[in-house]
Amino acid sequence: MRAVTFQAPGEVRVDEVPEPELLESDDAIVRVDASGICGSDLHIFHGRVKLDRGFIIGHEFVGEVVAAGDDVSRVAVGDRVLGTYCTACGDCFFCAREEFHKCDEGRVFGHGETLGSLQGAQAEQVLVPHANLGLRKVPEGLSDDLALFAGDVMGTAYHAIQSRPLAEGESAAVIGLGPVGLCAVQAAKAAGAAAVVAIDTVPERLEMARSFGAEPVHLTEGDPRGEVKKLTEGRGVDLAVDAVGHPEALELACRLARKAGTVSATGVYAERIELHMGIVWIKALTLETGHANVIKHVDPVLERLASGELDPSPLVTHRMGLDDAPAAYEAYDKREALKIVLSP
Repeated sequence: MRAVTFQAPGEVRVDEVPEPELLESDDAIVRVDASGICGSDLHIFHGRVKLDRGFIIGHEFVGEVVAAGDDVSRVAVGDRVLGTYCTACGDCFFCAREEFHKCDEGRVFGHGETLGSLQGAQAEQVLVPHANLGLRKVPEGLSDDLALFAGDVMGTAYHAIQSRPLAEGESAAVIGLGPVGLCAVQAAKAAGAAAVVAIDTVPERLEMARSFGAEPVHLTEGDPRGEVKKLTEGRGVDLAVDAVGHPEALELACRLARKAGTVSATGVYAERIELHMGIVWIKALTLETGHANVIKHVDPVLERLASGELDPSPLVTHRMGLDDAPAAYEAYDKREALKIVLSP
């Protein structure tokens, strides 16, 4: 089968690789109809995540179940399904507490040895361990494009907003308007936020945030702190989301949050950084970090996508063939696309 493989920092290609086989009784194999390129895939593309040459990448997928082990009960061969970006066993200490993203046996698709050596989903087929938790049937009438968002991007954004959780009438700031940040704007508005400040430097992304009901503010040409003070009677926002994964974004989030507020560090961090702990301490901030618990949130996210309460379809700017993956990664790296969907 064909699959997108990592070769070196800045280089991916489409290779012929062996088709996956069932290994455990709760495994499933999905024929991939659509896969997404995500911001965290860029970390792999840039070499921030250690990956062997030839490893299959990608962690967002929608398709049809073509094989399933005897213990797979939630889905069946022939079902149209979406996959979550990670797997979980359902039985360990963490799964019992619905902390599925920290499962003792948890693995992330397409992220190499550090996160479980699970081959990725930018391929014609993908092996899904623990399929009862990692797969969901796609609601009737929901497009592949929208379903893809439930397994990672919208699920991650929903997790960021639920990390407080944001209550009706409260306020939020979202720093970084890539797909996760823009989805966080939608999720915050859907939660009933009275004000959402959306911060970036790309005019088109700021305008899209405005169309979702946010107050857009240019990071350098505008005054994010001044706008937040104006909208919150000087207090700061109840929830500030760092959807970038950069020290300056995290510090800004800490400065925008009100006293006893919450900062969600949703962007990916792989390196040691400096954090102004004095700001965090003196303001008594709660700092939420780490992978998003998408498995816990996938069902309510699917419901909201199916009902239209959440609609990230404007974020899909490119649809390309699997063979065009090198060009797709180049475009994504240059910020010429918001969300790219690959189809075999």
